[in-house]
Amino acid sequence: MPEAAPATAVVFAYHNVGVRCLQVLLDAGVDVKLVVTHTDNPKETIWFDSVAALAARHQIPTITPEDANIREVIEQVAAAAPDFLFSFYYRQMLGPELLAIPKRGAFNMHGSLLPKYRGRVPINWAIIKGETETGATLHEMVAKPDAGRIVAQQTVPIGLDETAVEVFHKVTAAAAAVLAHSLQGLIDGSAELIEQDLKSGSYYGGRKPEDGIIDWSQSAKDIHNLVRAVAPPYPGATSAVMGQPINIHRTELAPAHFKHHNSGFINVSSSRCIALCGDGCMLRILKAEYAGKVMDEVALAAALGVGVHPLG
Repeated sequence: MPEAAPATAVVFAYHNVGVRCLQVLLDAGVDVKLVVTHTDNPKETIWFDSVAALAARHQIPTITPEDANIREVIEQVAAAAPDFLFSFYYRQMLGPELLAIPKRGAFNMHGSLLPKYRGRVPINWAIIKGETETGATLHEMVAKPDAGRIVAQQTVPIGLDETAVEVFHKVTAAAAAVLAHSLQGLIDGSAELIEQDLKSGSYYGGRKPEDGIIDWSQSAKDIHNLVRAVAPPYPGATSAVMGQPINIHRTELAPAHFKHHNSGFINVSSSRCIALCGDGCMLRILKAEYAGKVMDEVALAAALGVGVHPLG
């Protein structure tokens, strides 16, 4: 009896999740007919791996359209006649015409435990909101973003002091594991998809660098969460000390029993930088960019000088 032909796919992908998940498909013998990815933005810090480079190593035809939903792209995808369409951290919504092309379904990998944190930058939002866990979810693509039936998901913990990029690496590994675990069921038709209860979830939009400006009237915990959610390679949490800009990269919550009554200031000793926050609690600044240099706490203390200085 002749061996069955491999499943075919068109893959829309970018970033580390795109690289890892594309590799899962290739390792499983899926015949990837076309890769659609993005051209790197020269204004963006490119700290992640290249989908285009992986596709080139495997001699897969690759395109980088500015708009994935234009007629030319739709026709190229249709000409490939794929069994599946996959989206792995591709940055555009795929329209109904594209989603209707694959014979056996269109699926997306999302960086949260759907239905929670549907929409943009879900890992950053989960940290900002103080979540202790997130994950990766493989789901069916429909016209509404991140609303289709769930194929599978895997949870990852979020540590109290972990930054977004540290959590992102764990979510990337979870995404690859979810796809590897689910792929055969999609191919042989045995996968059981589960409807989402969208009312129990949440939707969030994208973020801009100015969303990282610190409001020192907020609680120490909320500010700590913002700092780690937008720490480099993201744009960072920003403020000012004595009128000079500061980009804060790392903080640590001071023990709760230490209290103050004077928020919006930084208390600097010879080796400590303690920000006084709106709830009466305090936050150590462990790493920051100030006066054009990235400094640890001791170097920052020396640069600022001993004393109590205004923030913001």
